[in-house]
Amino acid sequence: MKNFTINNPTILHFGKDVLKELSKTLIEYGKNILLIYGKGSVVKNGYYQNVLNLLKENNFNVFEYPGIKPNPILNDVEQAVKIGIENKVDAVLALGGGSVIDTAKTVAVSIPENLNPWDVVKMNIVPKKSLPVITVLTLAATGTEMNPYAVIQNLETKEKIGFGFPIMFPKHSFINPEYTYTVPEDYTAYGIVDIIAHAFENFFGKGNSPLADRFVASIVKETMHFAPLVLEEPDNYDYRANILLQSTCALNGITSYGKAGGDWGVHSAAHILSLIYDMPHGATLSVVYPAWFKLQKERIPERLSKLAELIFDNSDVDKFISDLENFFISINSPINLKSEGFDDAEKDVILQMMKQNSVNGNTYQLSEDDYSKLINLMFG
Repeated sequence: MKNFTINNPTILHFGKDVLKELSKTLIEYGKNILLIYGKGSVVKNGYYQNVLNLLKENNFNVFEYPGIKPNPILNDVEQAVKIGIENKVDAVLALGGGSVIDTAKTVAVSIPENLNPWDVVKMNIVPKKSLPVITVLTLAATGTEMNPYAVIQNLETKEKIGFGFPIMFPKHSFINPEYTYTVPEDYTAYGIVDIIAHAFENFFGKGNSPLADRFVASIVKETMHFAPLVLEEPDNYDYRANILLQSTCALNGITSYGKAGGDWGVHSAAHILSLIYDMPHGATLSVVYPAWFKLQKERIPERLSKLAELIFDNSDVDKFISDLENFFISINSPINLKSEGFDDAEKDVILQMMKQNSVNGNTYQLSEDDYSKLINLMFG
């Protein structure tokens, strides 16, 4: 077991009516609030107006940056940083899913010292300060509401990078499961894949921690249990609440206790598909994970057998991969690129971008020869 330190300073407000505490929480940090949100669903579904009314009723000065897209981009971060600096904002409020929150974290850590956001993302500089980040979550997927990490892509340099600093933990996160009722079926499914993928990544981290492994297995099993239920009844409070709790716990630290972080090789490869084709993040993970398991099954058979046993009560690795693929199919998340209409000509495009971005895992290294093998497996 590896040495580890537990420190998760995010205060989580979970349940119905928790937003009643939002204004009282924000006032601790100041009156000038930068509100960052997405491309329309939070407005269409009334969540934006609910939050704005709370802020206006309590005389906050609200400065807005809307339009954050899935797979968040550097340009939005840069523009939001300018708005924050010009208006001397005291805190950043993120209303949305992982892309919005990741953008808000990057903005918040760039404003106090007027840092170049891309230098922050590339970790070329270590920021000493961050504005407080408060989140109102509208999607079960990333777990970013209770961790210090973010992922940003640069369309000019063709890079998508995950990064983090301890000062990037949100101060408070508000989770009302009712705010996820209107998430479309496809994005609910992609979020479910993301939850499972986060748990898997930490399972393959360096270190021997049987309890952490069981945390992983429990999260995956519970997520797979509630997936068909929430897809069948999207406005069922208990189903949405359970999926949200699984999402938060998959990446709030508990699955890595006793580990030296996760592997993250699958995410590294999946980011390439988002970068080139703007595929939804969860859809890329359901394509890459089965391929990665097939690539690794002869290399780490004991580890894969253990995961199979913990989740499906059967140590047969081939059956585990098949069962996982069938689960992804059952929730309409793709398991290979051929089924999504990709042509073999795209293989070289993906390969070159993998090389450019140095796709790799922290535990299990990937060679350029592995890139080609993995891509072939991704095509089915």
